[in-house]
Amino acid sequence: MVVEVEGFYGVYLLYCTNPKFKGRIYIGFTVNPERRIQQHNGGKHKGGAWKTSGRGPWDMVLIVHGFPIDIAALRFEWAWQHPHVSRRLTHVPRKTKKQSSFDFHLMVLYHMLRVAPWNRLPLTLRWLRQEYQRALPPLLQPPLHMPLSFGQVRARPIAKSQTGKGKAGEKGQKEGEIETDAILQADSVSQRCRVCFQKVQSEDDALHCFHPGCTLTCHILCLAKVFLQNEPDQLIPVEGQCPSCGHSVLWGDLIRYKKGCYGDLEEISSSQAHWVDELQS
Repeated sequence: MVVEVEGFYGVYLLYCTNPKFKGRIYIGFTVNPERRIQQHNGGKHKGGAWKTSGRGPWDMVLIVHGFPIDIAALRFEWAWQHPHVSRRLTHVPRKTKKQSSFDFHLMVLYHMLRVAPWNRLPLTLRWLRQEYQRALPPLLQPPLHMPLSFGQVRARPIAKSQTGKGKAGEKGQKEGEIETDAILQADSVSQRCRVCFQKVQSEDDALHCFHPGCTLTCHILCLAKVFLQNEPDQLIPVEGQCPSCGHSVLWGDLIRYKKGCYGDLEEISSSQAHWVDELQS
């Protein structure tokens, strides 16, 4: 069974099965794992990386997904590739001569999932090829909110009803969308934060609950403070209770919903991600 995920941002590990290069690994970022492995095995002319081109076939053996935005995933990718350069992984032991590159980077991954800021994110560790699985050391088990999953995963495509526009009536539809957007923007300006009760001046600064019937609107930082009431030493929330509907929600799900990632795989803009930069810097 293939699991479909909307708003997919993942960091994967490849393992080379070519006898000439067997044992080599590659770490990368993708919004579409099925397409990406095809590109790697197709070579540079198919969109694969130059480090993997001509050295295949490659197996995509595991992937970490659930990042709220692409920036968070790209930072995770870089740290996994360069553990001894990242200031967050100075405690990770260096690779030994007896240790394979695969086992070393797997050990690095286990450490990463237990340190800030990644241990605060709603991540899933998914083994795509179970025959490569290694047992998790007891002291390096991921946080309880990070599930360990098995099987293939697919990025759910954007529905045509959400993105496609037929040629007939396209002009009128666009005009209607512009008018609707203007109304929504005017409404958002008049909304007040459920926490501080001050006006929400911009949608860039707001979060909304995704549960049906819930009308929650909050400043991002206001809701973060509510979620972190019992963890004053942390910067990024893991989960909390919606002040409006009372449902328990993961912080990362709220961020994905803010971007519309439950039906949108486009990259988030820097203006919408500035607060993540501040929290993770």
